[in-house]
Amino acid sequence: MKRSASELLQRCLRLTAVAGIACSLQAPLARAQQVETFQIRESVSDTITFTAPAKASSPRPLPTAPIQDAYILGPGDAVVVELLDVPEYSGVFTIGPDGTLYLPRLRSLFVEGLTVEELRYFLTQQFSAYVRDPQVFVSPAAYRPIRVYIGGEVFRPGYYYLSGQQAAVGAESAGSAAMAGSINLATGQVSVTGTETINPATAAGPRIGGVEINRGLRLPTVFDALRTAGGVTPFSKLSEVTVTRKRPLSSGGGKMRTTLDFLTLITEGNESQNIRLFDGDTVVVGRSPKELREQIIKAGQTNLSPDFVQVFVTGRVREPGSKVLPQGASLDQALAAAGGQKLLRGQVEFIRFNRDGTTDKRKFFVGGANPAGSYKNPILIAGDVVRVNESPLSATVTVLNELTGPAVGIYSVYSLFK
Repeated sequence: MKRSASELLQRCLRLTAVAGIACSLQAPLARAQQVETFQIRESVSDTITFTAPAKASSPRPLPTAPIQDAYILGPGDAVVVELLDVPEYSGVFTIGPDGTLYLPRLRSLFVEGLTVEELRYFLTQQFSAYVRDPQVFVSPAAYRPIRVYIGGEVFRPGYYYLSGQQAAVGAESAGSAAMAGSINLATGQVSVTGTETINPATAAGPRIGGVEINRGLRLPTVFDALRTAGGVTPFSKLSEVTVTRKRPLSSGGGKMRTTLDFLTLITEGNESQNIRLFDGDTVVVGRSPKELREQIIKAGQTNLSPDFVQVFVTGRVREPGSKVLPQGASLDQALAAAGGQKLLRGQVEFIRFNRDGTTDKRKFFVGGANPAGSYKNPILIAGDVVRVNESPLSATVTVLNELTGPAVGIYSVYSLFK
């Protein structure tokens, strides 16, 4: 009886060992067959799914916050890549002209079109082949100049390169890129987002790997773009400024578009309408069928347009010629800058050559108090011509002088020889 109990105990131990070995063999197989799914939710209707094989220690999932306003990496951008506890793989690296990023061990990787967070996730997967449980941090070190097209009702439409500017000290937190607007893919609405910050672990010094990191860089906005294009015209419909932008590859690529009420930025200081611009953006200012007087006055009071305009004042004024006037100056101010009108004068002729090839001509008598922006006292733009015509009496005197001038000269010569 004792022997039977001992044999039974040994058999139980053997069965337990076999079961343990079987479980240990099946666990890795089960883990290898599992699939983890990470989602980026942009809105109620826009969901993008990333699928990756599960690992013993998976990288941190991509965020579920909206990414439509995330910065898209491209040639010329420099990024800080930090692999925790592996300094030989860390440093500042620049994306080459072909869109590839050269990293130690990993060599060349094509990263153009990815966001910063997508690059972090991608590098985490790549480093996992060489490092156990890699902890990767990625942050921008330097932004490339962006190329945008500015069209519509601006003075000089075309392609422009815009670069970031150093923000005022204390205006933004250390390591931030800018306070920026975002475009919602589903509704087309804009909203203000927070700042991009450099990882504290890599923000200890102003330089990493010999490359200087711009901490207080402010990325260009719609306001900067319009100012670079020479400002707005009298027919600019600032309540309809359209911005078209490329979507990240993770969002399926393509384009997205929104319409900004940029006028509220000037009148109310609504910064949500002054969104940050990315490389490849298109900004188009709508056109109004008539001159927008109040808008011109408001725009002239800001630094949206150049500080000065050059106009030409001729005719019956004391000091005719080219005049440089402050932005937002009216016709009355141009006449005053020319020393005022002479005593014998006629109508004032105002001439403006529009961008569409048409000419705006007006003739009127200047008198009384005409408000700035009115028909008889328009706000001037670069290239305007103001001419003070002759009065009937001064015109008669001019004709007589031209007719009698040669005769008087001939008589004077004749008298001299006589």
